[in-house]
Amino acid sequence: MSAKSQRVSNEIEKTKVKISELQAKLRELEKQKTELENAEIVEAVRGMDISLSDLAALLKKAPTTSGQNVPKLNNDKEEN
Repeated sequence: MSAKSQRVSNEIEKTKVKISELQAKLRELEKQKTELENAEIVEAVRGMDISLSDLAALLKKAPTTSGQNVPKLNNDKEEN
C-alpha cells in the first residue's frame, strides 16, 4: 500500500471513531432531553388540582396531536 493510500485509510479510521463517539453522545443527549421533558410533564400534572380519574378522562378526550393545549377540568360543579 502506498503512503498516500495508508494516510487516507488512517483518516478513514479516525473519522469512523469520531462518528461513533458523536453518535453515542447524541444518543445520550436525546435520552437526557426525553428525561427532562418527562420531568416537566410530571411536574405540570402534579401541579393540577385534578383527581386521577378526571386526569385519565381528560387524557382520553385529548386530541392525539402533540403540542395542543388541553384545558383544565373544573372540579367545581357548575350551577345551570
